[in-house]
Amino acid sequence: MAEPPRKRRPVVAERRYSNPTKPSGKSPRGKRGRRAPVRRGNAITRGVSGFFSLIWKTIFRTVWFSALAVFLIIGVATFFYYSQLPEPSALFDGRARGGVTMLDREGEVFAWRGETFGSLSPDQISPSLRNAVVATEDRRFYSHLGIDPRGIAGAIRINLTEGRGPLEGNGGSTITQQVAKLLCLGESFDPTRWKDEAEYEADCRATTLWRKVKEVPFSFAMEIKYTKDEILNIYMNRSYLGGGARGFEAAAERYFNKHASDVSVAESAMLAGLLKAPSYFAPTSDIERAQDRAGVVLQLMHEQDRITNAEYEEARANPAVLSQAARARAGGYFADWLMESGPGFLTTETTEDVTILTTFDQEVQQAAERALKRIFDEKVREGSKAEAAVVVLSADGAVRAMIGGRDTVVQGVFNRATQAKRQTGSSFKPFVYAAALDQGMTPQDYVHDGPLTIRNWSPQNYTRRFYGDVTLTTALSRSLNTATIRLQEKAGRASVLRIAEEFGVGSDLPDVPSLGLGVFDSTLLEMTGAYAGIRNGGRAVRPYGVVELRVRGEDSPMIAKTGGMGQRVISQQAAAGLITMMREVIQNGTGGRAKLGERDAAGKTGTTSSYRDAWFIGFTDQFVTGVWMGYDDNTPLTGVTGGGLPAEIWQAVMSEISEGQPLQPLGRFVGDEGSRIGDGVAPSVRGDDALAGALSAALSNMQGGSAAAPPGQPLVAGSGEPLADALSQALGQPAQGNAPQTPERTVRSTDAGRGVSNAPETPENDPLSDILRGIDGLN
Repeated sequence: MAEPPRKRRPVVAERRYSNPTKPSGKSPRGKRGRRAPVRRGNAITRGVSGFFSLIWKTIFRTVWFSALAVFLIIGVATFFYYSQLPEPSALFDGRARGGVTMLDREGEVFAWRGETFGSLSPDQISPSLRNAVVATEDRRFYSHLGIDPRGIAGAIRINLTEGRGPLEGNGGSTITQQVAKLLCLGESFDPTRWKDEAEYEADCRATTLWRKVKEVPFSFAMEIKYTKDEILNIYMNRSYLGGGARGFEAAAERYFNKHASDVSVAESAMLAGLLKAPSYFAPTSDIERAQDRAGVVLQLMHEQDRITNAEYEEARANPAVLSQAARARAGGYFADWLMESGPGFLTTETTEDVTILTTFDQEVQQAAERALKRIFDEKVREGSKAEAAVVVLSADGAVRAMIGGRDTVVQGVFNRATQAKRQTGSSFKPFVYAAALDQGMTPQDYVHDGPLTIRNWSPQNYTRRFYGDVTLTTALSRSLNTATIRLQEKAGRASVLRIAEEFGVGSDLPDVPSLGLGVFDSTLLEMTGAYAGIRNGGRAVRPYGVVELRVRGEDSPMIAKTGGMGQRVISQQAAAGLITMMREVIQNGTGGRAKLGERDAAGKTGTTSSYRDAWFIGFTDQFVTGVWMGYDDNTPLTGVTGGGLPAEIWQAVMSEISEGQPLQPLGRFVGDEGSRIGDGVAPSVRGDDALAGALSAALSNMQGGSAAAPPGQPLVAGSGEPLADALSQALGQPAQGNAPQTPERTVRSTDAGRGVSNAPETPENDPLSDILRGIDGLN
């Protein structure tokens, strides 16, 4: 029987694509179908798992939405700050007040007050300076977007490691964030919110978490608004770098006397090192500390390949040093005096940058400081609290040097030359003798030195001895008290008061018998200025320090010369006689320690009661110098008189500052060219006297002088009305004024080499001869 045909087995391909809907029959492993979910664990396990899954999803959604919200907030804040930011140049100068730069008589900078500023554009910054700042403050400045997470994390780690809070100490701020802080996040000073600018700046510099958060959008806004170089430029213009310098241009000028575009690698490193702590690392405070800090900056620059090996070695071998002016730091007292005496709106409270050309002489100042230090080192016991002050003037009143205390490197401290009012003592006596000489007495006239009582007051001489009848020259050179008071009462206290006040000694001087012994207070600057008036032949001198004051950007000066020669106080003849007498003080009197060898000099000592103040003031042809010595608390000096240490200080100062000066005799009066001390000069006349005016004009033309003075003003150097009286008398007219009608005795100098003498003797009662002799004396 035939076998039924076998069923063909499907090929592999057919099995691969078998009809899925067709039942395949019983599977040897059982029926296949949809697998039921496997339930793992019990209900509690499943509940806990579901709970944590829900929390995770909630947290994820919250974080995602929060991040989105923060992103939106930062974006809105960034856009807000971006819309408020001005052009970068408008952010360079952030000072609320201006600065004052002072130039000496040669035009060199010697002092700054306030905050000086110099604007920098990107092309005016030395490449080495830019690299030094970036290497020190923000090495990834050119790669981040304003915030450096790595820097912040590193700063937090350092702070925690050193036991500080995460935001205390290192802040990890980028240069962009530091600029945000310098700009106070765009907030300007509001007097209703902050008590003053110092409080405003302190608030802006405060490091808090909220302020750090606010810095983020502000930094992003700047990164979008400005280029990297513009941000860096704002930073380098606004940063404070010590010494009153705001910005790197001002700092380069302050410390190195050069522009920021010209600084070397070593100087760049020192300037960049100031950013960490400007006052602490300022080279004017401690040059070695500043150089050590600069070495750290150089190391950073070298490690970051911002300088070559050769530049690094050169800078390490030759560290930066201060300029000569910055090293000297001369003129602190002088600069403070100008700031105090000038108009506030152009000095202490100026909102502009001001430059003042002054009368200050750095060489004279340094010489005076050396001399003062030498005398104190050699003559004063170590640890003494005794103080001294020195003022040096030119003959016309220009202040060349000023020392207000033994500590000469100062700023903003008590100035004993201008602020200390002390009793003048015998240094006032020349004004008593000036009054007598101006009334017709001569240096060889006599005055009695003996016991004297006025209103129960009996003055005594320093030696407790009396010398009888003595000449005026002897009385002044020996500083005799009773002779001086007798002379004062004879000349009239009112005359002494007038002359002293017109010379600038002070105001509201006491009208008391002891006036002639200097029982009132005055400053050293006032007294020295008054002596300059004597030196100049009897014309008042107002000490001055300003030659010219300019506001930056203005072509014409705001203020010109602020002092100098003033009106005539006593006649030239009286001044010549007084100078002859004051020369004798040094040659044979109480001022012997002030002798200057062959150099002609005149002066006067001064010592107050109980030896609380000691003075010596005098002059040569070139300078008028005053010295005061005493204690700030009025403690009496031990064994010190004006003829002692003050005279020695004066001698040392004058020797130093006169070195190299020609040996000129005390001669030519400033402002009266052609007239010398002791020359026979006609007395003054007034412009409202027609005949005298015509004669004066003729004399002026002969001498190449100026035109006749206006009515009421002197026409010929001198005092009062004697010439007009003599002219009137010679012409048979009544005399005008109260000048003496008898000729004055003449004193001839025994030192012919000095060319100093008074007018020659003349026959009595011959006023016309006096006039002609006066004319001859002018030739």
